[in-house]
Amino acid sequence: MGNEKLNKLLIGFVFLVVCFALDRLSKIYILNILNNEGQVDFYVNQFLNIYLVWNTGIGFGLFSSEDKLFYNIITAIIVIINLVILYFAFIETKIKSFFLMIILGGSLGNLFDRVYYRAVPDFIDLNYEGYHWFIFNVADIFISIGIICLILSEILNYKSKNEK
Repeated sequence: MGNEKLNKLLIGFVFLVVCFALDRLSKIYILNILNNEGQVDFYVNQFLNIYLVWNTGIGFGLFSSEDKLFYNIITAIIVIINLVILYFAFIETKIKSFFLMIILGGSLGNLFDRVYYRAVPDFIDLNYEGYHWFIFNVADIFISIGIICLILSEILNYKSKNEK
């Protein structure tokens, strides 16, 4: 394996670890508030609240279920998707690899919670004049940023190929 490939893997791993660590630290902080005060429900400003909910589904609470078999199947599918993302991060170009590692860092943060707590703590509540977006967490932010960056890189790559 060449030095360039090794450097890409090391930098990608740093991206993954930073994303995972920031997600874990934010969740540990919120869960410590829960343990100390019994609830997490803070008004930050007119657009942002911190309100803890436990998500047993996938992104944005989709497919939430109390059925353990269904939960375990979804968790297994998430593990397989993470392995596919890791494979693509290994074979992709440098910048796309970093975006994939950002997605993987967020996904592993949520996967950790699914296994450890049997649910994912979501706590960021964005709203405007009473209309609330789905409650999410820091891992979801990293997953979304990684996906948006991948889409933008594909659009830019497509445009540059067409201009040639």
